[in-house]
Amino acid sequence: MLKRICYTIHRMLGTIFSILFLMWFLSGFVMIYHSFPRIKSSDRYRVMPVLPDSIPGNDSMLNLISGLKTTRLNLKVTDKQPIYQITTKDSTCYMPEIASEQGTKSLDRITEYAGLWCDAPVIKTDTLTEVDQWIPYGHLKKEMPIYKFYFADKEKHQLYVSSKSGEALQFTDKDSRFWAWLGAIPHWIYFTSLREDTQMWSNTIVVLCIIGLVMCIAGMILGIRSYIIQYRKRKSLKSPYKKAFYKWHHILGFFFGIFVITFTFSGMMSLVSIPDWMVKTHDKNLRRTIMSNGPLEPDKYKYDCNDILKTYQSSVKSIEWDSFGDIPLYKVTTGTGIIVLNASQEDVSVLNLTEQDVRKRFERIHDSEISVSLMTEFDNYYISRKMESPLPVYKVEAGDADGSVSYVNPQTGSVRYYNNSSRASKWTYGALHSYRIKALVERPVLWNIVMWTTMIGGTLISFTGLYLGIRYIKRKIKKLKKVTL
Repeated sequence: MLKRICYTIHRMLGTIFSILFLMWFLSGFVMIYHSFPRIKSSDRYRVMPVLPDSIPGNDSMLNLISGLKTTRLNLKVTDKQPIYQITTKDSTCYMPEIASEQGTKSLDRITEYAGLWCDAPVIKTDTLTEVDQWIPYGHLKKEMPIYKFYFADKEKHQLYVSSKSGEALQFTDKDSRFWAWLGAIPHWIYFTSLREDTQMWSNTIVVLCIIGLVMCIAGMILGIRSYIIQYRKRKSLKSPYKKAFYKWHHILGFFFGIFVITFTFSGMMSLVSIPDWMVKTHDKNLRRTIMSNGPLEPDKYKYDCNDILKTYQSSVKSIEWDSFGDIPLYKVTTGTGIIVLNASQEDVSVLNLTEQDVRKRFERIHDSEISVSLMTEFDNYYISRKMESPLPVYKVEAGDADGSVSYVNPQTGSVRYYNNSSRASKWTYGALHSYRIKALVERPVLWNIVMWTTMIGGTLISFTGLYLGIRYIKRKIKKLKKVTL
């Protein structure tokens, strides 16, 4: 009975889903090296206008935010004038107030901004009222109309700019679009009509993965059962199948089927949260508390923002007032990146948090005892495949029920936070899907061998399954023709 059920499930679903799995694996090879195009931070920094040589000082800023519980303050040039963006716990506002008719922002002004992104002239401009393939996200509808600029360079750059904010939303070239069609779009099923509805897109992927898992598990049961029967009868572990495609589908499924299952399961888990009944999160507000800072205290800034302009002459593009616990910070954007300055010192100096600074902040956050250590090597949670995560970092471990661990960058004050739930998510998605495991990531050659071997195995299983599915359909069609005759 079990054999018949598994056989029916595997054959029927496999006939339909083998082409989907083949598409997932083939596009997965591309995804190793090319993802969906995104605007690079370096491009944003490059085109940002420079702040004027003199700006209102901290005294003016103090008056500006007086009476507001400001958590963040940012100064940058918008529409050729310095604009303060004031963020409180509940809202964001601008000083001077930005005109409410942002939807009617001049196309000439936006075209001038677009010209900063590429040296080549604009040869065509489209006005979009619907999302398209390179901006397929439904939340961008509030930015409509969106202007799409085509440039006359050999890379065929295309730029999308919001008519509301006047900011760039997407920047692609012919290479990034080409690789996206071969990689991210089929792999993530990033087709505009589906992707613009995030919930529908997410539900579709999850349902496809669940059906795929049922198909794979049924196939694994059949494959293992066949080897057991063969061994009992002939004391041999050879595949009982004689025809080449059946034989190789069986052999490959036996050895690589578990990886197909883990790839499918982990792909689903990229969109599914681990339920609370499996891994409980006791303090649901802790992450927000750790990642955010309290109200700004302007009187703690020892030097004025104009001192920054004097130090980094003609290169400052924005200044953000922030803090790390009690330590006031300036986050300064230049044409090449962001510099974080310690504003508690008398002179302009870059941030370099000490263990005492980190301990002081986190002792206020956690009720339980904490330990702080300087980590000079990656671990299984603070790691990335391209090894671009900065080191050293402070690792803060708390003895709470959530197993809270925070990683603090001493040069920027940025924090990564993990608890039991996010660690479980890391293993069910990152570790299983892209082998983001310390032992592999630190050994790129080994990582590539493991990834390529398992991906090739999954591809061959899918290809042989597709071939057998086509043969099955052909046999069914022949039988139907005989019946009708």
